[in-house]
Amino acid sequence: MVSGPLAAMLLADLGADVVKIEQPAGGDRMRYLGNRRGGIGALWANVNRGKRSVCIDLATPAGVEIVKRLAATADVFVQNFRPGVVKRLGIDDAALGAVNDQLIYVSISGFGDSGPYVDQKSYDYVIQALSGMAALQRDPNTGAPALLRNIVIDKVTAYTVAQSVTAALLARERGAGGQHVRVAMLDVALAFIWPDGMMQHTLLGDGVTEAPHMADGYMVRRTKDGWIAQMATSDRQFPPLCCALGTEHWMSDPRFATMAERERNLSVLADLMEAEFVRYPTVDLVKLLQSVDVPCAGVTPIDAVHLDPQVVHNETLVEHDRPWIGRVREPRPAARYDTTPQAIGRHAPKLDEHTDEVLAELGLAADEIAELRAANVVGARRT
Repeated sequence: MVSGPLAAMLLADLGADVVKIEQPAGGDRMRYLGNRRGGIGALWANVNRGKRSVCIDLATPAGVEIVKRLAATADVFVQNFRPGVVKRLGIDDAALGAVNDQLIYVSISGFGDSGPYVDQKSYDYVIQALSGMAALQRDPNTGAPALLRNIVIDKVTAYTVAQSVTAALLARERGAGGQHVRVAMLDVALAFIWPDGMMQHTLLGDGVTEAPHMADGYMVRRTKDGWIAQMATSDRQFPPLCCALGTEHWMSDPRFATMAERERNLSVLADLMEAEFVRYPTVDLVKLLQSVDVPCAGVTPIDAVHLDPQVVHNETLVEHDRPWIGRVREPRPAARYDTTPQAIGRHAPKLDEHTDEVLAELGLAADEIAELRAANVVGARRT
């Protein structure tokens, strides 16, 4: 529901003309998730800006022919169905490749095109559970696994797809032609988690010196009036931390004398640090630790993130009025280009907003479009 749409939005941010094909009966289900205004949900708006909405009934031969006409002049086709669906519809890579052999055809799935899970439905939380991410987020006290409470796998899959598309387009420019790019959320999740999350499962065989998992120190700690994120176990950062807190005796404690010893006794050290941290208001503690170059940050409430001084300075978030949905706050594209700057694309489209426009660009006359609408091949349907 998110991986394909967000990937296409990222490409729209880079300047692509993205046509989103929606089902005539109600459109994309994601339109109705979360806070809504003007018939558009916030989540949907956040992953569909810069696109044009076209309603096509893919269950009709005429609808499939329209998709083929679109694909004939397209650079990229992205589909997010379960394996087998596009073949049944008649818009698989072979069908669209027959009308455009330079097409970059992208298939996003939960588990891949084959295997024991191929017929199962997949959502972000399913992949979090299977990939080890939920286990990695275990409660350090109870050992209970936990989900990251955002659709992290959906989003990192979208970024992987966008990067893969740009690489495929570059390869095409260098003579490789069109190709089918397959991205499985499970594969993306493991690649994403592996560098640090699976450090203890990377080096195989004998002769491996074991160390505590760095995730054990990845936590927030209480302050007098809030929370702080801070981790300073290196030999360069630990002494200034002790001096700032007035706990110089920690440096002579054998349990904390070296980085290796601090890692082995991380839970003990964490308890001692929290006992010190709760003596300070968050703002004062952050200033104190930053004054000795110890990296840290107070935990910002969700409704105050847009007020952070660095966020304001970077102009990361933009507030403006959008058709249909009204006043919105949204992030601008993250990458900044010197000579080809990105810009926030057009508003997330209303259902069926651009069907006639896009069909006209394909060469269909007004009366032909009217006939297709009358036959319920294109256009949103009253429900």
